Amino acid sequence: MSKIAEQVEPIIQPVLDDLNFELVEIEYVKEGKDHFLRISIDKDGGVDLNDCTLASEKISEAMDENDPIPEMYYLDVASPGAERPIKNEKALKDAITHPIFVSLYAPIEKEKEWLGILKDVKEDIILIEVKEKSKTKTIEIPRNKIAKARHAVML
Repeated sequence: MSKIAEQVEPIIQPVLDDLNFELVEIEYVKEGKDHFLRISIDKDGGVDLNDCTLASEKISEAMDENDPIPEMYYLDVASPGAERPIKNEKALKDAITHPIFVSLYAPIEKEKEWLGILKDVKEDIILIEVKEKSKTKTIEIPRNKIAKARHAVML
């Protein structure tokens, strides 16, 4: 998490808690000459445009009171989408039985990316069931090799 994201989180978390939204991700990026504070939110059943608008208004009010970002930026509050990142232990465990995409720091079986069904989460490893041609097999992935993980849409 970036330094700005770490400073923003304690400001916006109480706002999202009051609205019963889950904070999925905070991202502060520069694109061209513009800066963007992107906040992904979710709730049971998903969020819609009205939810994002409400959260944006309340977050904006909270940030106006104590904004740690010195430059001008655009606030973007949105749903994380179908391929939302898996950022913590709870999200990982909640993904069991669902499709996920994992990219690795080091290859396993000569591959650094895996797409499959998350079967289990253990202390040091995760198990993903993947398709290879017409067969399925289970890949054991050490958690310390995982660079990024996200939900996936499989056809």
